[in-house]
Amino acid sequence: MKRLALPLLAFLLLTSAAPTEPGLTARQRALHALNRLAFGPRPGDVDKVVAQGVDAWIDQQLHPERIDDAVLESRLRSFDTLQMSNAELMQKFYEPIQQARREKKNDQGAVDQETIRQLQQASRRVVGDLVGQRILRAAGSSRQLNEVMVDFWFNHFNVFAGKGIDRFLLTGYERDTIRPHIWGRFEDLLMATAKSPAMLFYLDNARSVADPQHRDPRVQRMIEMRRPEMANKGGLNENYAREIMELHTLGVDGGYTQKDVTELARVFTGWTIDRRTGQFVFRPALHDAGAKTVLGVHFPAGGGIEEGEKMIHILAHSPATAHHIALQLCQRLVADDPPRALVDRVAKKFIDSDGDLRLTVKAVIDSPEFWNANDYRTKIKSPFEYVISAVRAVNATIDNPLPIARALQQIGEPLYGAQPPTGYSDQGEVWINTGALMNRLNFALALAANRLPGVQSDVAALGSSVDELAVALTGGDLTRQTRDTIKARVPNDDSGENARVPVIAGLILGSPEFQRQ
Repeated sequence: MKRLALPLLAFLLLTSAAPTEPGLTARQRALHALNRLAFGPRPGDVDKVVAQGVDAWIDQQLHPERIDDAVLESRLRSFDTLQMSNAELMQKFYEPIQQARREKKNDQGAVDQETIRQLQQASRRVVGDLVGQRILRAAGSSRQLNEVMVDFWFNHFNVFAGKGIDRFLLTGYERDTIRPHIWGRFEDLLMATAKSPAMLFYLDNARSVADPQHRDPRVQRMIEMRRPEMANKGGLNENYAREIMELHTLGVDGGYTQKDVTELARVFTGWTIDRRTGQFVFRPALHDAGAKTVLGVHFPAGGGIEEGEKMIHILAHSPATAHHIALQLCQRLVADDPPRALVDRVAKKFIDSDGDLRLTVKAVIDSPEFWNANDYRTKIKSPFEYVISAVRAVNATIDNPLPIARALQQIGEPLYGAQPPTGYSDQGEVWINTGALMNRLNFALALAANRLPGVQSDVAALGSSVDELAVALTGGDLTRQTRDTIKARVPNDDSGENARVPVIAGLILGSPEFQRQ
């Protein structure tokens, strides 16, 4: 097969014109909803949404608790680590590694490096199960908008699996912190992340300690008597204080200063982790009990955990936070550079509804801008959106999600693998380069040809020609340029239809039309 002109493909992805008709047809509205509010349609989904009514389908998706997902949930029960608490995960997977390292260091027993390696290998199952369930949910859950929002909010409150014990804390973070709060009030979600052991460890707040001169004098005297070696130890860490303002709430232009960052870090001292249980704990002995002023809010000396809780309330209700959250939601659901008027209206809904996230998301979806024909199929899919949408488009059965996880890593978005607190970018141009497009195309061809172990589909059941498969896989038509390019690269030998159809399907999945929402 001839090589595709990948630089041309990148150019087409970034420059292809959107429709200019005054409005979307019923089928286009259904496809648009499935592309933006779900991870793309499966065969027959567009017809089902048209028959149900797009508005009715959206209302159903906005209330995922009303959607039966028992089949998927039953399958996920086979991932036993998903049911374990932080304490159970730490005890089963982390402590044996630490114990083996201690014994090896002290030359106790027959512990060698191979034993430690085997324990580390066993511990990888924790993140492996987490990655697997995320892929299965995105590809197969009937609660599609819920999974889109889990992806959005996890990225907003990013935690990196590769940092220390976070690989054992992420299961609880997604299950107990992110998922239960994404349709409630933003303040509750923000508070849950602030008290999450995974976040406290990731952004180093768990080891942020008040300087001795700022501790409660009674606590300091107790430390001097009981643990004199700790009496003069301190160490303020500003990472979480900075990111909760810059990324989680106010935004980089939210009006705070470096002094506010330092003072807020003092407010959050003592917010840490109980290493025995893997749970949040407030330790007064570590808290800065001195007077503080953050964003003009004064805290007199002698305060405790209520200082941090009050600041979370203030940050959650700031107009700057409303604008920041509105902008990011509009970027995810509407356009990389959404209209300012839309962002302002969504921010107002956020404020008027006391940060109700369901109503805020609904305000985006109900807007004329969301349904603007000029933004139809203009957003470039992230690697996760692309891979999952391709799996859904060919109606693949996933017996083993590991090959899909590997593809995500190769394309550039390994799940739980964003190291900086900014998470993964939602800007399409970030994902478009020759290497990434080649990896996308290789994945598409392997998927269509059933070369991914444990992932099976039957693309021949969807059609046999370029035109039939284009409708089945993209929900619409291809440009003449794309169609001619694909036809020119399909084998013309005697390999037969069974060999040609997977190639055609793979090339359509790699086309500019499929890679845009």
